[in-house]
Amino acid sequence: METLIIVESPTKAKTIKNYLPKVEVLASNGHVRDLKTKGRFGYGVNVDTFEPSYEVIKEKYGVVNKLKRAAKGKKVLLATDPDREGEAISWHLANILGLDLNDNNRIYFNEITKPAIVEAYNNPRQINLDLVNSQESRRILDRIIGFDLSKLVQRKLYSKSAGRVQSVALKIIIDREKEIEAFVPEAYYLIFARFGDIIFEYVKNQRRSLKNKEEAEKIVKEINKEFTVKEINIKEAKRYSAYPYTTSKLQQEGIMRLRVGASSVMNIAQKLYEGVLIKNETVGLITYMRTDSTRLSPLFVKETYNYIKDKYGSEYVGKLRVSKNKQSQDAHEAIRPTSIYRTPESVKPYLDEKSYLLYKMIYDKTLAFLMKEGIDEVKEVKITSNGYDFNKTFTKELFDGYRKLYNKEEEPYFFGKVGDTLTLDKIYKENKQTEPKKRFSEPTLIEELERLGIGRPSTYADTTRKIINSGYVRRVKGYYHPTAQGILTEKNLDKYFNSFINTEYTSKMEEELDLIATGELSKEKMLKNFYKTFKPLVEHANKEMPFQPIKKEVEHVGEKCPKCGKDLVFRTNKKGERFIACTGFTSKPRCTYTRSIED
Repeated sequence: METLIIVESPTKAKTIKNYLPKVEVLASNGHVRDLKTKGRFGYGVNVDTFEPSYEVIKEKYGVVNKLKRAAKGKKVLLATDPDREGEAISWHLANILGLDLNDNNRIYFNEITKPAIVEAYNNPRQINLDLVNSQESRRILDRIIGFDLSKLVQRKLYSKSAGRVQSVALKIIIDREKEIEAFVPEAYYLIFARFGDIIFEYVKNQRRSLKNKEEAEKIVKEINKEFTVKEINIKEAKRYSAYPYTTSKLQQEGIMRLRVGASSVMNIAQKLYEGVLIKNETVGLITYMRTDSTRLSPLFVKETYNYIKDKYGSEYVGKLRVSKNKQSQDAHEAIRPTSIYRTPESVKPYLDEKSYLLYKMIYDKTLAFLMKEGIDEVKEVKITSNGYDFNKTFTKELFDGYRKLYNKEEEPYFFGKVGDTLTLDKIYKENKQTEPKKRFSEPTLIEELERLGIGRPSTYADTTRKIINSGYVRRVKGYYHPTAQGILTEKNLDKYFNSFINTEYTSKMEEELDLIATGELSKEKMLKNFYKTFKPLVEHANKEMPFQPIKKEVEHVGEKCPKCGKDLVFRTNKKGERFIACTGFTSKPRCTYTRSIED
């Protein structure tokens, strides 16, 4: 019997077809069905039994018909992504194509390489219905919360939308803004003693306990020119490399190093995963990019240890460390190169600049993790003058270990001994003020969402995009500033739904979805408990929440357009970034003059 493999993307289909030339491979182009928008409340869900009603997505009629024709008389294998979304897509395809859910018609692979694809092809499994139930529960929650809250804020506040994770992310940003506004700075003083290129600091600097200007000036005045080395403590310290990338860490570092958004980081990673044409072969360069695990496969670890031994010597081979992250589902490996022998330089000619940079980040991080830790000599030196102690910590590399991969700057080291005299070059004080916490940027917001257990790696990029597109925040020099509309929306959601729109409840909901995924919690029980509490709050808010439209003021720049002479104003683009535009854009003839604020 002929075989048909169905994957999600055409690129992946093309790559797999190269490895299995006798098999037909087609793509579903993502989800093919979704909840209906008809019926009671438009949920597409029976709220008594929580039985969902699905329909083929309108844009996918052609794809579905093509798959139905191709599947006739063939053995069908479903090779969608190895996560809950992928499992749900396989389940929907199985239902549409009339496949038996008891058959082994699901194949899994974490990387798109020939050995991985052949192994998966030869070892199909059943669809994991617990994973499907978890995804279905998430979709139902998001539909109910999204529909009810979005309709509410649209009608009462003229806001665009609200959602289970999106609204909590907005609350996190606004809570930080409130902290910043309430912050009262305090003055303090730091004192430093410079000896050539080496600067020691006063022992009270770290505690920021020197608040009085007169006391700081008194210390500076009483310091003698000669200092004595009072104490030296020496110890060895091991320096370990970071764990390989999870999705959130890849997004955080990718945003900063590639200077793009989280969505762009994931799009680049997707292409590296699905396959790149290297010489005459299309090959996946990295493993699946949606993961919260730092685990690596034993085969890859063994291969990499051999590589390290051959290239750097056996003394550079590290010891495998296991992360103790309790929030990790550990369903997949960390994001890693599919082969350690496929170095960044060897694939550079086949990649664009940003793809190369991201691949190099992933490759270097993984290789460093499996190399030996570095060892440093750490020397803590305390010096004194007229009863005032100053200290500094010096570091000298004894063994570079994984740091052999990176360029290192040599730091000054202290070679003196206790009792030695040092002659001061300069003593000086600095006047400082305590500062509030910084506003969130996209990478720090993702880090905070992960820390609090809000959402999942696959949802972070979508969450940050939504709060921008909804007009709730704007980006100023990379940092999120809440808008008046965002503040109004969060204020009302907090007033009427504070038992739901908070970090603790949303994190607890993620935990329950994890329990459904492992078969430890009933989907129906979780949804019923949620709905019986949530729906009365919606009904109350619909009655009691007042209409609160905000009149949107146009902010004028105070300049005329150099092109047409009309007023220039500040606008915000879909990324939440402000720019300057001409008011003549809405006139006829239309003036399209724009410029960045920095210009």
